[in-house]
Amino acid sequence: MIAHVLARLAAQVGEVLINANQNLDRYRALGYPVVPDAVGGFAGPLAGLHAGMMLARHELVVTAPCDSPFLPPDLVARLSAGLAAHGAQLAVAKTFDQPHPVFALVRRDVLPDLAAFLVGGGRKIDAWYAALRVVEVAFDDEADAFRNINTAGELADAESK
Repeated sequence: MIAHVLARLAAQVGEVLINANQNLDRYRALGYPVVPDAVGGFAGPLAGLHAGMMLARHELVVTAPCDSPFLPPDLVARLSAGLAAHGAQLAVAKTFDQPHPVFALVRRDVLPDLAAFLVGGGRKIDAWYAALRVVEVAFDDEADAFRNINTAGELADAESK
């Protein structure tokens, strides 16, 4: 699955970091730096974002899960446009009434806020970003791009449609 995500995402960014806490050698074999969580206890997607933001060299960091292989080829451009147009700190993809907070573009200068949230035991993405200037960017035209694929069979089925 991750190979599909990397194929779409790498073309949109200047740097790729993979967050993983298991099977590190398998992820390293993909040719990108692998960053484990700095926060213990498998704290979820926010811990992965935190780890990536700590090492990223760019002002903006995009996050996408490895189980959504059909992410839009213009994900970063559209999130970036929304971020700039609204002076936001974080842009989140949204389809119709459903936000997809693991598809987000985040300003690195919110790293101290994220670190404090995690140290305080926070784990819910929407609870963290509720205190930030957030813009939800509509992707209604690509709603299927955000679906979750968990098996090779589901992937084959989705690709055949």
